[in-house]
Amino acid sequence: MSEYILELKGITKIFPGVKALNNVQFQLKKGEVHALMGENGAGKSTFIKVITGVHKAEEGEMFLNGEKVDFKGPKDAQAAGIAAVYQHPTSYPDLSVAENIFMGHEIKKNGIMQWKQMNEEADKLLAQLDADFKSTAEMGTLSVAQQQMVEIAKALSTNARIIILDEPTAALTNNESEKLYRIVDKLREEEVSIIFISHRFEDMYRLATRVTVFRDSQYIGTYDVDGITNADLIKAMVGREIKDLFPKPEVQIGAELLKIEGLSRTGFYKGVSFSVHAGEIVGLTGLVGAGRTEVVESVCGITRAKEGKVFLEGKEIHVKKPADAMNLGIILLPEDRQRTGLILNWGLGRNVTLPTMGKYARMGFTDDKKERGVAKDLLESVDTKAVTIFDPASSLSGGNQQKVVVAKALGQKMKVVIMDEPTKGVDVGAKAEIYQIMGDLAKQGYGIILISSEMPEILGMSDRVVVMCNGKVTGELKRGEATQEKILELAMEKSKREEEGR
Repeated sequence: MSEYILELKGITKIFPGVKALNNVQFQLKKGEVHALMGENGAGKSTFIKVITGVHKAEEGEMFLNGEKVDFKGPKDAQAAGIAAVYQHPTSYPDLSVAENIFMGHEIKKNGIMQWKQMNEEADKLLAQLDADFKSTAEMGTLSVAQQQMVEIAKALSTNARIIILDEPTAALTNNESEKLYRIVDKLREEEVSIIFISHRFEDMYRLATRVTVFRDSQYIGTYDVDGITNADLIKAMVGREIKDLFPKPEVQIGAELLKIEGLSRTGFYKGVSFSVHAGEIVGLTGLVGAGRTEVVESVCGITRAKEGKVFLEGKEIHVKKPADAMNLGIILLPEDRQRTGLILNWGLGRNVTLPTMGKYARMGFTDDKKERGVAKDLLESVDTKAVTIFDPASSLSGGNQQKVVVAKALGQKMKVVIMDEPTKGVDVGAKAEIYQIMGDLAKQGYGIILISSEMPEILGMSDRVVVMCNGKVTGELKRGEATQEKILELAMEKSKREEEGR
């Protein structure tokens, strides 16, 4: 009997002109949570599709419980007890939870759907995962975290003994991630084996006992999580040491650019005041739901504040719509780059020049040559990895999509740049590049507001940290005095509660 429930040896997968996997290997033990890490483009997604029968490898062997298997398609993998839960759930929003769970393997008797039995079985699976919704709920009404729970229930409904979780925490809040961690712990206790793909080191440390690293389509190594340092893991992933993951430049802080004074919006935030100076990076942080994004959306005209004032270079401004903010030089790089930062099926060049299209028009016609030249220069300035400016935005990794959003901002008249969760879902190598861009913008004299839930990012890149809790600013810390403990205390209003309890 093999010690591995799943083993792959010498897997090579070739697409036209590209070797997506090159002689990779992987071993998964029964009841193990095994992290799979690597930069975007390292081959992780292709590897998962080989395991689940979506792609067939040109070379290599796969063994299940010590026996060689050869999947002809996804149904073979499902029948063998393998299931994948992807970052973006592929559900049917207008159908019920139970219908989604049993899609493709419905319970039938004499050709008739057994709805009552399916609902009951679905409720049992949901109870097993401590879900707070019923099998009859409409899928489209659920949160992303709840939809992922349904996908895990679907995997369990096929009696899966190997579950692959692909970037499951990328779109989740900290509380939702904790709930997912508890579900994974429960599955492990039931001896379900899990492959956990993530960019987040905290996911790996919280869940996995071993981690396998891919780089440039090749297998680099498998390590005990307790036995590898962060520095060595980063080196394995990116092929080089990132000695200074947060390349924060020393910048002479200039005059005040943006000042927010007593900004309030009923139900979202109240009495918010802070400022940002030329060359300064101000970290705006707090727990999810603290009101950070809502404040900057009002500053940028996406929503309207009920009270308060906003000043730009000492003059009060009245922003009624996003175009007003852009014309004044206040640029927002949104958290959800795919939904609100890019048009995914458009080419990179046209995405970059969209806000400034009028510059390239002559007598009602677009000067395509000039537009393409500007787009190419802007994309190169942030080192976007793409073949041509005509590549669709959807074809890029998360890190490179973020660079396109930055390039789009660079094409506009800028004074203040607001970056909302700029490295969310981005691998460690691309993170370092985005921080470099952020530092370069500060050196050029732009004022930067960095909204982030990642503590190392806030501490590593901020000149000053503004902390919010429940819609209010609870404190402000200078770079030298900011620590994780102090920020968390302000984010949870711990000191205030203790004083009130005396």
